[in-house]
Amino acid sequence: MATTKADKTAQAKAEYNAFLAVCPSRQLLDRISDKWVVLILCALGGDTSEQSGASHTPKAMRYSELARVLVGVSQKMLTQTLRALERDGLLIRTVTPTVPVTVTYELTDLGLSLHHLTRGLRQWAQTHMEQVLAHRESHDARAS
Repeated sequence: MATTKADKTAQAKAEYNAFLAVCPSRQLLDRISDKWVVLILCALGGDTSEQSGASHTPKAMRYSELARVLVGVSQKMLTQTLRALERDGLLIRTVTPTVPVTVTYELTDLGLSLHHLTRGLRQWAQTHMEQVLAHRESHDARAS
C-alpha cells in the first residue's frame, strides 16, 4: 500500500497502460500523434533540411518562423498546439521585451527526447509515401 507521495507516484507510473480508456498516457499519445505536433518538434529540432546526412541542431524559433515552415497550419492551430506542448513540458516559450515583443520557442530535454522519435516518423512517411500511394491505388481499384 502506497503511503508517501513518492510511493503513490511510483505506483501510478507502474499502472500507466494506454490500452485503458482512463489512462492519462492515452491523452498524451493522442497529443503527440498529431501531425502538427510532429512537425513542430521536427522544426524545433532543426529537422527541416531535406539533405540526407545533414546534421540537425535544435534551435529556438519565432512564431512567424514556425508558421512559415509549417505550410498550411492555421494561426489558431499553431497557437493551440504550442500552448499544449508548453503545458506538457515539451517546449519553452521565451518572451523578450523588445519593440515589438519577441517570442521564441525551443525544445526542452523532454521535447528533444520525443523529437528523436518524431523525426523517424516524418522520415518514414516521406520515404514510404510512394509505396503507400501504390497500395491505396491498388486497394481502391479492387474495391470499386
